[in-house]
Amino acid sequence: MRKDNRENNELRNINMITGYLMHPAGSVLIEFGKTRVICSVTVADEVPHWMRAQNIKGGWLTAEYQLLPSSTGDRVRRERKGVSGRTQEIQRLIGRSLRAACDLEKIPGKTIYIDCDVIDADGGTRCASISGAMTALRIAAKKLLKEGKIKENPIITDVAAVSVGILDNEAVLDLCYEEDSNAEVDMNVIMTAENEFVEVQGTAEARTFSRKQMDKMLDLAVKGNKEILEIQKKEII
Repeated sequence: MRKDNRENNELRNINMITGYLMHPAGSVLIEFGKTRVICSVTVADEVPHWMRAQNIKGGWLTAEYQLLPSSTGDRVRRERKGVSGRTQEIQRLIGRSLRAACDLEKIPGKTIYIDCDVIDADGGTRCASISGAMTALRIAAKKLLKEGKIKENPIITDVAAVSVGILDNEAVLDLCYEEDSNAEVDMNVIMTAENEFVEVQGTAEARTFSRKQMDKMLDLAVKGNKEILEIQKKEII
């Protein structure tokens, strides 16, 4: 039993408030335990310069991620002069994950902007961002179709993300910050609704890990992502 009384295979409480922001096409405040992220989706009639230069058809999806100053115990400085390596890595991960859910040829000439702003960080912020952004994207697509701003729904599947790790030599699901800080292994797993992997990021922090341990972590991730996908589905009905 973990310090927050969860079983090793148990997610933190997950809650979503849809329509959290007034202006975006889709927005969600997602809570993974004490971690809270505002995810929003806007669509613009533009594509990146490199797509125009290479005459690439279709549209694009990109993501931005930010820890707000008061989201952690020690104030986080705003990244005014360019994003840090960590922020850039997470932005790219969110973008890759959401692009895996879309057929961007269905939105020619348009760019989907995903914004994920962490207001409280207690571990798993990138995973919460992906799951919240996926829900916001579904909501945005539904609205834009209704308004006639897009002709086809670009979403071809759903994605969800969850963290797993090895803590005190045991595989555990959905690590909070304290667990993540003390874990021997930390892994983030992004999956589609068809149980296919989008990305697996696994790192040995204190010691190496075995194939058997990796299989246990992946089994937990599959279980957790299935449950998260069900939560996401309920929010967009």
